[in-house]
Amino acid sequence: MSPSPSRSIADLTEGTILASVDIAVPPERVFRAITDGTEIIRWWGSAETYRTTKWDSNLQVGGEWRAEGLAADGVPFTVGGKFLEIEPPHRLVHTWAPLWDGGNETVVTYTLATTPTGTHLTLSHTGFKGRPESCQGHSSGWAMVLGWLAAELVPPAADTAKYFFCQLVPPRPDFAFTLTPDERAMMTEHGIYWRRRMFEGTVVVFGPVNDPQGPWGLGVVRVNSEADLKDFQNQDPAIISGRGFRYESIPMLAAIWRQP
Repeated sequence: MSPSPSRSIADLTEGTILASVDIAVPPERVFRAITDGTEIIRWWGSAETYRTTKWDSNLQVGGEWRAEGLAADGVPFTVGGKFLEIEPPHRLVHTWAPLWDGGNETVVTYTLATTPTGTHLTLSHTGFKGRPESCQGHSSGWAMVLGWLAAELVPPAADTAKYFFCQLVPPRPDFAFTLTPDERAMMTEHGIYWRRRMFEGTVVVFGPVNDPQGPWGLGVVRVNSEADLKDFQNQDPAIISGRGFRYESIPMLAAIWRQP
């Protein structure tokens, strides 16, 4: 059984994040994976984003924890905090104060519920009120983190998915060079959406193509059916915007690609 996609939403007004994922292992196994430093440095990160290289913690209420790592470009980072609640294997609460976020302290809560198939993990992250950019950035980040966790605990099954080459055709040939502020903001949301779906496993690669007749967006996606492809595309902020974007998609006979 493959892990289910992770999900994350942010309330930018209230400054809160809610993320979740279903994992087909018991809560005891999930709890160990999010508290054992040896395990954490194995799954928390990817070659394209960053890697957690060190995790030290005193796993008791009032105890401190600290993580270190390297971004994909080699820039080091640190984040740490203090444990507020520890109730194995169903609840873990700690503060979160990353150096890259100006040392602002927020609170992360993991809730692990037993389900017929394993564990439903819910993560809430609060304390971003007045800092919408940080809230949105952390929301996208938690979708990646929970995806990495699920993939570590339940490795993907044999690949029986369908692959599609997708071309995102803009509403005008010079769109990339004549963006209005509103269009630029919409395209930022488009990029966030595709990046999030990449770390959920749907997107293989994406980016703009410098076509002499006018740039357009390229993407290769991995889905179970054409209906899933349509659903994925219809949720794209570029399509939702109603600004005249459209997708042209071609099924691939085979897909051979290198997983990091």
